[in-house]
Amino acid sequence: MNGVSCESLDGAALVRLAGEVDLSWSQEVRRTILDALRGAAAVGVELSAVSYIDSSGIAALVEGFQTARVQGRRFVLVGASPPVRAVLELARLDRVFVLVEDASGLCG
Repeated sequence: MNGVSCESLDGAALVRLAGEVDLSWSQEVRRTILDALRGAAAVGVELSAVSYIDSSGIAALVEGFQTARVQGRRFVLVGASPPVRAVLELARLDRVFVLVEDASGLCG
């Protein structure tokens, strides 16, 4: 089941994604990430429950990363699942994004 939620963690925001991040709901993912960046010093996107991500999902993550960089905010990908990690590695985005294993790496 696809899902997106956002929770606050001591001034940071954690956006949790689950299911297949594809064109059918990547705009909702994008909106949630950009909304989180408006109110938090740091944003993490939890990807451990994502079973599939396509180019539209990757584009939402890249836009979040670029927006955070312009605003001087921290942006990390948390617990990327093997399918997500494979796509990031294929696109060499694992060298662009900060990847952390769990939410404790969000603020550090």
